[in-house]
Amino acid sequence: MLEPLFNPKSIAVIGASREPQKVGYAVLNNLIGFDYRGRLCPVNPSASEILGLKAYPTVSSAGKNIDLAVIAVPARFVPETLMDCAAAGVSSAVILSAGFKEAGPEGVRLEADIKRIGMDNNIRILGPNCLGIINTANSMNATFAAGMLPRGRNAFFSQSGALGIAILDWAIGNRMGFSKFISLGNKTDLNEIDFIEYFINDPDTDIILGYIEDVVDGKRFLTVAKKATKIKPIILLKSGGTEAGARAASSHTGALAGSEIAFNAAFKQTGVIRAGSIQELFDSALAFSGDKLPAGDRLLIITNAGGPGIIAADTSEKLGLKLPQMSKNTIEAMSALLPKNASLYNPVDIIGDANSERYAVVLNKVISDPNVDGIIVILTPQAMTDVDNTAEIIINTSKATDKPVIASFMGEMRVRESIEKLKANSIPNFSYPEAAVRAFKRLHDYYAWKHAEEDAPISKRGMGGFDAVNDAINSLLQSGRHEAGEDIAMAILSRYGFTFPQRGMARSAKEAAAIAEKIGFPVVMKISSPDILHKTDVGGVKLNINAEAAAEDAFIEITSNVKRLMPDALINGVMIYEMIKGGKEVILGVTYDRTFGHMIMFGLGGIYVEVLKDVSFRVAPVSGREALSMINEIKTSALLKGARGERPVDIEAIVNGISSVSALISDFPMIRELDVNPLVVMNRGAIAIDARIIFERRET
Repeated sequence: MLEPLFNPKSIAVIGASREPQKVGYAVLNNLIGFDYRGRLCPVNPSASEILGLKAYPTVSSAGKNIDLAVIAVPARFVPETLMDCAAAGVSSAVILSAGFKEAGPEGVRLEADIKRIGMDNNIRILGPNCLGIINTANSMNATFAAGMLPRGRNAFFSQSGALGIAILDWAIGNRMGFSKFISLGNKTDLNEIDFIEYFINDPDTDIILGYIEDVVDGKRFLTVAKKATKIKPIILLKSGGTEAGARAASSHTGALAGSEIAFNAAFKQTGVIRAGSIQELFDSALAFSGDKLPAGDRLLIITNAGGPGIIAADTSEKLGLKLPQMSKNTIEAMSALLPKNASLYNPVDIIGDANSERYAVVLNKVISDPNVDGIIVILTPQAMTDVDNTAEIIINTSKATDKPVIASFMGEMRVRESIEKLKANSIPNFSYPEAAVRAFKRLHDYYAWKHAEEDAPISKRGMGGFDAVNDAINSLLQSGRHEAGEDIAMAILSRYGFTFPQRGMARSAKEAAAIAEKIGFPVVMKISSPDILHKTDVGGVKLNINAEAAAEDAFIEITSNVKRLMPDALINGVMIYEMIKGGKEVILGVTYDRTFGHMIMFGLGGIYVEVLKDVSFRVAPVSGREALSMINEIKTSALLKGARGERPVDIEAIVNGISSVSALISDFPMIRELDVNPLVVMNRGAIAIDARIIFERRET
C-alpha cells in the first residue's frame, strides 16, 4: 500500500535546515508554505527549532507515529538514518540524497544497503537521488522544487529529476492541473509499475503520464499496464532506447530486434500511448482532458479558413481517419441557414466572414448526426470573427453531447482569453489543426483498445508434442550444443504444428542422387551445418535440381564451396528437399529482450528480410488477435492479401504459425532465438522450408 506515501498523517524531514540554500530547508518550507495539514517533525541533531517548528535529534525521538520520512542527509548517513526510521515504525521514505549507484562502486554498495534495510523493515522507498513527491489533493509538496502544481486530474512520474523540475515549472506557467507528481530517482524500491498500479484506483487521477528511461520488471509492467489502460489512459515518454552494438545477434530476428522495438511492442500490447516528445506527451494529456472518447473514427472538421481545413483533412487521411459526409437531413438543414458559397461537405467551410452564429448553426446540427463520431472546430481570428462567443458556443455544444469536441483556435493575442475559457471547461485546444487531428486519432485508438475483447494466447503443451520436444532439447543441451540446426529444429517445430517438405540427408554424391530420385524432381539441396546461418552466402544452396547427375554435381559443388569458404565449419551432409513452387515467403522469428523476455517477429521472408526490414514484433505470449495485427502492420501486407489480381494467401495459416511459435517458447523458455525462414504460405496452408533454433548457454 502506498497510502502512507501519498496521504501521510505525519512527516519527518530528516536533514531539515535553517539555511535557505539547503535541500532540507526547501522541503520543509514547501510543506509549510503550501499548507500541508498533517504533523511536521523537522529532524536535525544541531537544532531545537526550525521554521517555527520543534526539531528533534532523531526520528525515533519524535515518537512512534511517523508515516513518512523525507531524507535529505549525505549518502553515507542514509543507512543509519533508515535504521532509525525502522525503530520509529516509519513505513515510507523519500530519499532525496544523491551519491548512490550513479556515483560509482561505493554508491552501489550504499544503495544495496538501503534496499536491504527497507525490505527487512517493510519500509517502502522512493528514490534515492530524487526530487520528491507532490500530492495536490492534500496540499503536500515534499520536494525541493520551487512552486506548487495546480490541482488537476493528471498524475505524472519522472525518472529524471531535472526534467521533472522543468515540467513542474512548465505546468505551473501553463496552469495545467495535476493530482500527483513523483520523481522516481534510482528506483531502488518503488518504480513506475508500482505507481501505475496505485493510480488504477486513485480517485483523484484520470490520466497517467510518465517519463521513463527503462523498466525494472518487463513482465510485471505488461500485466499491470494492460490492466490499467482498460480503466485509465497511460501516456509515456520513453528515452534511452538506442542499443547499437550492444550485442551480436546470431539470427535474422536477433539482428533486427532492439530495445526500442521491444518497448514499442510492449506499449502496443498493453494499450500504452507512446509520446514522441515532451510536447506530444502534454498534447496527448490535453486530448484526454475532455473525458470523452469517440465511438468510431469518423471525424467532422468545421473551419472558417480553407487552408487550415485542408491541412486538417490531409492529416486525417494520413492517419487513416474517415472524413464522412453528413446525413442528407443535416446537410439540408445547414443549407437553409448558411451562405451559398459555404462548403457543406467535410471539411465544412463556413467562410472567412463567419460570426459565432454560423458556428452555432453547424454545431447544433452535426452533434446529433449519426455519421459523425467527433468534431474539430478550427477558428482563425479574422476581422469579423467573434472569438469569445464562438468559444461559448463550443462549450455549450460539448456539454450537450458525448462526442469529443476539439478546438483549434489559431493565433495568439486575440484568441488567448478564449483559449483559457475553453481550457477551464475541459475543451482541448490546439494551436495547429494537425495537432488537433492527432489528438482525435489518439482518442479513437484508445477507445478501440479499451473496448477490444480479451483474446488469450493459444497453449499447445497438451497436444502431444511437449514430451518429445523436451527430450530432444535436453539431449542437445546435455551434449554441450546450444544450436539446433535445421534437422533438429524441423523435428521440434513439426511437433508444434509446422509442416515441412519431404527431405533426406545425403552424406555422399551417390546418396544425394538416390534421395533426390526418391523424393521426385525438381529438388532443392542445402548444406547441413550448425555453424552456417546464411547458406546462400557460402554457395551452400542449389535450386531446381532436375536429374540424378545434377544432384551428384550439386553435392560436390556445395560441399566444396563450404570447405573453401568456411574450412572450420562442421558439415553434417547435404539436405535434399522437395521443391515447393508458388506461394509467398514470410519469416517467423524469436529473439530475447533483456527487459521483456521473448519477442516474436513476422515479416516477408527469404533473402529479403534483412534488406526490406519490413517486420513487426510482439512480446510473447501472443494471442491470435495480436498475431493478425502483426500481419496487418507490415507495409507489404497487401502482397499477402492478393495484389493485382493474385489470389490471397492463407492468412489463418500465418496466424497459426505465430501462435505455434508463441506456444513453443512459452513451453521452452530456454529458447533464445529462432527463425522459420522462409515459411511459404499457399492459398491454403503453409510449408516451412528452413528453420534454426538457438538455446540459452548453460553454465558449466
